[in-house]
Amino acid sequence: MRNMALKDLCIMKSGGTPSRKNPSFYEGEIPWAKISDLEFSPDGYIHDTKEHITQEALASINNRFFDAGTLFLAMYGSVGKTGISKIPMTTNQAILGINIKEKDLLDIDYLKYWFKTIKQRLLNRAVGAALPNISLTIVKELEIPLPPLDQQKKIAAILDAADAYRQKTKALITKYEELTQSLFLDMFGDPVSNIKGYFKSTVGEECDVKGGKRIPKGDKLIKEKTNHPYIKAQNIKNGFITEKNIEYLTDNLAEKLKRYIVKKGDVCITVVGVNIGDIGIVPETFHLANLTENANKILIKNKDKLDDTYLAYYMMSDFVQRQVIKRTMAVGVPKLALFRIQQISLLLPPIEMQRSFKTSLNSIKSQKTQAQASLVQAEDLFSSLLQRAFKGELV
Repeated sequence: MRNMALKDLCIMKSGGTPSRKNPSFYEGEIPWAKISDLEFSPDGYIHDTKEHITQEALASINNRFFDAGTLFLAMYGSVGKTGISKIPMTTNQAILGINIKEKDLLDIDYLKYWFKTIKQRLLNRAVGAALPNISLTIVKELEIPLPPLDQQKKIAAILDAADAYRQKTKALITKYEELTQSLFLDMFGDPVSNIKGYFKSTVGEECDVKGGKRIPKGDKLIKEKTNHPYIKAQNIKNGFITEKNIEYLTDNLAEKLKRYIVKKGDVCITVVGVNIGDIGIVPETFHLANLTENANKILIKNKDKLDDTYLAYYMMSDFVQRQVIKRTMAVGVPKLALFRIQQISLLLPPIEMQRSFKTSLNSIKSQKTQAQASLVQAEDLFSSLLQRAFKGELV
C-alpha cells in the first residue's frame, strides 16, 4: 500500500466571511456554513446551514463556492471535524473545502473516515491558545495510505453501516429525552395557564430550602473514593446528579459538614453562576453526600402531597425557569437567594397523578438506559472498525 500527499490528490480552498457591517449580505438564499454547522450535522452530512447570504455577499468573498459532495474540514476551534455537503454552499474561512481531483485513486468517503483517525495528530499540530487552528499547508502535506479504490469503497461502506447504527441509537436516545420532556406537559398541562385548576402554593410553603456549605479554609477534597462524595453545581443537570469529576471528603471533613448532607430523593438546585436553576434528584448512590455552597437542597415537608420526581421536573419546566431568571440577582456573579426560591409558585396536582408520572418516567428512563448501553457498544464497534480499517485489517 502506498502513501500520497493530499496536495497531489485533492483541490483545497477555504471560504470567507462577508462583512457583518452590511446586514443585507445575510438576507439571501445561498447557504453559508460555519463550524457550528459541521458540529451539529449528526449524520456527517450538511443538509442546510443556519445562515444564508446574497449573491453580492458571495462576490465579496471572491465567489468561494463549493459543489454538493465537497468534504469540509474544520481548521479552527473544532479542528479535524468533517462533514460532506449535500447541497451547493459556501463557507467561512475556518472551513476547508476538499474535492478529489484524482478520483481513480481516492474515494471521498474513505478520506472522510481517514480524517477521523488523524484528528489527534491535527490537534497536536494546531497553534493558538484561545482558538486552536491548523493551516492549509499542514493539510496539503498530509499523506494518506491508498489501497486500491475498490477496497477504499468497501472500507467506507463498512464504516457507513457501523456509523448508521450508532447514529440510529443516538436518535433513539434523543427521542426518549424528548418524550420525557413532553410527558410532563401531557399529564399536567401548561403551568402558566393551569387549565386543570390545580391547587396553587409556593415552594417555601411545601418545602424546606436549605443551602450547602463551602469547604472550610485549610481543608481539601480528595480524588480517592470515600463514603462522602461532595456534590458541586457542575454535577447537577437535567434532573440528575452525575459522578463526572466528583471529589470526596475525608472522614474528618465529613464530620465537620454533617449538617449539610443530602439524602436519596432530595431535590437540588444550583444557585450561583452560569448554570443557575439546574436541577438534580439525589440518587441512592449519593445518599448522605455533602452539598456545595453553590447549590441548595429542597426538602419536601409532606410527601403525601408532593412527590420528589414531580417537584424536580416541575422545577425544570420553562414556567419555573423563567421565574428563576427573573429572581436572579445579576450584580457581579449571578446568584439566586434562598428566599427567592421559596417564592416560586408551585402547582399541586393529586399525589396519585404525581406518582403515576414518576412510574411512567422511570419506564422511559429504563428504556433510555438500555439505549445508552447499546450506544456504548455501537461506539466501541465503530472505533474498532475505524482503527482496523487504516491498518489494513478490514478488507
